[in-house]
Amino acid sequence: MKPHHRIFFIQFAVAVSLGALLSRLPDLQVKFGLSEGELGVLLVAMSSGVLFGLTFSVRLVERLGARGTAFLTVFGAALLFAAIPWMPSALLAAPLFFVAGIFTGAFEINANIETDRHEALLGYRIMSRAHGMWSLGFCLTAFVAAGMRQAGVSIELHSLIVLAAVLISGTVVFSGIANAPRRPDAHPGDASHVSLPTIGLMPLCLIAAAPLLAEGASVDWSTIYMRDVFATEPFVGGLSVTLFSLAIAIGRLGMDPLVDRFNPRPVAIALLAITTIGLVMVAMAPDPAVALIGFCLTGIGCSSVYPLAISAAARRTDRPASVNVAALGQTTFVVFFAGPPLLGFIAEHFGIRFSYWAVVPLVLAALLVTKALAAAPAPALGEPELGRPNA
Repeated sequence: MKPHHRIFFIQFAVAVSLGALLSRLPDLQVKFGLSEGELGVLLVAMSSGVLFGLTFSVRLVERLGARGTAFLTVFGAALLFAAIPWMPSALLAAPLFFVAGIFTGAFEINANIETDRHEALLGYRIMSRAHGMWSLGFCLTAFVAAGMRQAGVSIELHSLIVLAAVLISGTVVFSGIANAPRRPDAHPGDASHVSLPTIGLMPLCLIAAAPLLAEGASVDWSTIYMRDVFATEPFVGGLSVTLFSLAIAIGRLGMDPLVDRFNPRPVAIALLAITTIGLVMVAMAPDPAVALIGFCLTGIGCSSVYPLAISAAARRTDRPASVNVAALGQTTFVVFFAGPPLLGFIAEHFGIRFSYWAVVPLVLAALLVTKALAAAPAPALGEPELGRPNA
């Protein structure tokens, strides 16, 4: 296994663990007896943990290194996600969501920094492919979850099966991870204890946040949308997450060569436009088939905008790359995890269709600041790509 493929697996493993839980949110909602708004409050606990992890774990990630952080964050998150369905109430599950969020935030820093450093070694882009492994993990686990729900397998047993798979495969893959060297022009200073966004980083935060809100809405609420709007069977409802995740995975796995050829900004503009079309189709869908097509288009549109923003943040030389990536992750992953709970309140008071309309303005706002992605083309194969600050 090539060194960067081991980093890819970090994304895959966390997605499998988290996706198994999110794909069974309707069952968790019934188990705890929660309304959409109350389920949203429970998910806020995880988003709060992600924010904490992204803000305060940079020094720990640098100290533990890529391998140590992978073992701690991936296995820690997997254990907690598997334990949540076994809790007797939402009140007892909330602390587990919070700590799992901390591990998820630290994992995000580790995976993105190592991916960026491997890009410099390889001389071509791999960031979208790395995030494609996250989406592929979501697609696989969502498909399995749909089948298990249809077969009547309990959420508790499902969580244990996923945990065992992650622990066994992760032990084999993570043992061979080694730290990649920093980029040649990386900021020479040490990472700070606290990572916060700067004014110069805010346009990239907006660009990254828009598709992540659409992704969070699709991953967290699509099965409930299909159930409440169309009264679909569990398997058909689960297809919404599966097809969305498959579309975003295909987009990410195949987008890096396009970015190398056409540069980040034109690619991001096209993808954000496709996201808008997909969201409108979901919001106006007259039947399940149209809704599923809308989720597919949303997945393709969401695919590589966030990885492009992460790469641009890592290439800034005003601060250490880990600090800029963590700061970008704060705003974007808070949107990813806190946005869907807010959309849950919208769904409860205005209808779940309107919650998808609510995402569109943020996507259109991101289109207005795509200039922040303007950068020189990636270097040819074998030539290290040097980072540069963004405008």
